[in-house]
Formats: sequence, C-alpha cells, structure tokens
Amino acid sequence: MLHNVAILWDELLEAFTNMEADRVYFLDRATGDIFFLRFDQEESVWHQLDHLQDRFLEIPRFDYAVERQLLSGFNRTHNNEDLRRLLEHSLTGRPPYANPADILSFFPEEEERLGELKDDFLSNRVKTWLEQHELFSMTTSLQAVN
Repeated sequence: MLHNVAILWDELLEAFTNMEADRVYFLDRATGDIFFLRFDQEESVWHQLDHLQDRFLEIPRFDYAVERQLLSGFNRTHNNEDLRRLLEHSLTGRPPYANPADILSFFPEEEERLGELKDDFLSNRVKTWLEQHELFSMTTSLQAVN
C-alpha cells in the first residue's frame, strides 16, 4: 500500500549523500521527517528505533564504495586517455594517488559530466528506495502528470 506523506526532496538527497561515518539518517514514514543519529547516541534511543522499525527507515549512505562504483562507471564512458589513467590510479588507493575531485578540476567539461551523472544516479537511487518502501510509485507519479 502506497503511503501518502510529504518528504522534502532536498533533505532526502542530503541524507542520501551523507558520507559521515558517525551519522545514520532515518526517514519517519508517518510524518516524512528526516533526522540523523550519531553512533554515540544513548542506547535507549537506538532501542526505540529498533522497536519501531516499521515507522523509521534507515537511509542508505553515499559511502566510499558507492562513490568508487560511480567513478569507475564514469571512467569507462569518456574518451580522454590521460584522464582515464589518472582516475584509474586514484581508484587503486596506492600512493601516490590524488583526490578524484582534484584531478577533475583540470577537466571542467568532464567534471560537469560527472556531476550530472552523480545527480542522475542519486535521483534514481532515491526513487528506487522510495518505491521499495512504498513511499513513491513511478506509475502513480506518471499518471498524476498526464
């Protein structure tokens, strides 16, 4: 059954792009509110969330593995051999390596393309997650547009 709740898209995207290891974001299915807890929160708070799992959904974070997957996919799609080599080296994690963002700053068009790819990836990831938890439906939203 599809839930009818207002969720602020910007807040949801912010939660999905969270890379802070000590924060866990949640969505309150009843209100649409988004909040985070730190791992050092009182145990009683975590116990309450466990008890109310149907109401509070943990939002998956944008961690290093997801970022590497996105960057690897991007690296296979462009034609610049120099950039490809630099990014491949940065993905190995072996010194000396550079931050992919620093590398891409020298390739503004590719940097913009990666930004667009990341935006599309996140939008699709959020929509899929919302559908899986019956908070959004592509067929419902398409019917509403027509």
